[in-house]
Amino acid sequence: MARTEEIVNSVSRISTNTRIKGELSSSNDLRIDGYFEGKIISKGRIVIGETAEVCGEIVCTNADVWGKLKGDLFVKDTLSLKKGSKADGNLNIKRIVVELGASFNGTCKMINDEEFDKKAAAVDEELHAGLVNPAEARTQKDEKHK
Repeated sequence: MARTEEIVNSVSRISTNTRIKGELSSSNDLRIDGYFEGKIISKGRIVIGETAEVCGEIVCTNADVWGKLKGDLFVKDTLSLKKGSKADGNLNIKRIVVELGASFNGTCKMINDEEFDKKAAAVDEELHAGLVNPAEARTQKDEKHK
């Protein structure tokens, strides 16, 4: 497999006309072009496309916003608000790039790696609380029916 195919295939996508409500955890980059409401934690880059609307809490390494974002955002490295984007909420970031024509309404706090890591660990623990390994779930189900 060519290197460019590996990069393209490692991006998770929520496409246009897709609506998701819930919690999402990913070690890959994520591109959202649809609607997402809930919590997202990603060890990669999150791209919020022009047609996207994201509401909730996001924790990621880098973020590029072209669409609409509402909620709390925690970015370990760089947040880029692109021309035409709209961000409403609390930005907790290390660096920010705001293009002419981007809109931001809320608070902006510059954080360090330690603050980010603490938040990421708390959100990751919350997202994984109560999750059961599928093999364990089958065993528990089998024992219940004996």
